[in-house]
Amino acid sequence: MQRYFIDQNADPSQRFFITSKEDVHHIVNVMRNDVGNEIIVTFNDQQVYRCEITKIDSDQIEIMLTEDMTIDSELPQHITVCSGLIKADKYEWLIQKATELGASHFIATQMTRSVVKLTQNKVAKKLERWQKIIKEAAEQSYRLKIPEVTYKESLKAVYEDIDQFDHVLLAYEDAAKDGETHQFRSLVAQFQPEDRVLIIFGPEGGLTEDEVALFENEGTTIGLGPRILRAETAPLYALSAISYEQELSH
Repeated sequence: MQRYFIDQNADPSQRFFITSKEDVHHIVNVMRNDVGNEIIVTFNDQQVYRCEITKIDSDQIEIMLTEDMTIDSELPQHITVCSGLIKADKYEWLIQKATELGASHFIATQMTRSVVKLTQNKVAKKLERWQKIIKEAAEQSYRLKIPEVTYKESLKAVYEDIDQFDHVLLAYEDAAKDGETHQFRSLVAQFQPEDRVLIIFGPEGGLTEDEVALFENEGTTIGLGPRILRAETAPLYALSAISYEQELSH
């Protein structure tokens, strides 16, 4: 059964309206739903309900809540994936899969070795497309919230917000080459529920020494195993490892 998000808190005593043009089109024209059919809706307070469609208009769909189906599907920690800009198709694949794996926030950043350059007049359109991909991935993977994506013009701009995080990790290729294998696992084991974690990944070619040095007093460099991972693969490895340690190994 298809899932949709509503930016309001759930209340079984009220009826709600789906007003997103894309969602209305998808429900009526793609899924061919009619009055009396059921969909699943995730509300802003992370409550999930089976809902019956009670009325369909051209610009909105009225629904009635029928059954509470809330199951916690979020990672215990809030994971922000900061990535250097990479080729468009690879970054879109990254944010889609990382949403499925539980990331809470994405930061796309211009880095020294980024081959891709994002001009300011293209940022809004890119963010809109990325947010749409994330929303669809969140619906598909039964997430309780839609991760957000933002753009920062440099790692220095990311550094300016460093105080909002409890842990800052940098996936550094040189650490992997030097055989570092314990730091990441040790840090993940220390994560507490609701911790805010920033993990920084380089573009193709990785982080430079200067970029790593920027975070040397607040961050920890980590290796992600003996193999050198692609820029779009490394975040998925890290999220999978966090999920295993925090959700499956206890």
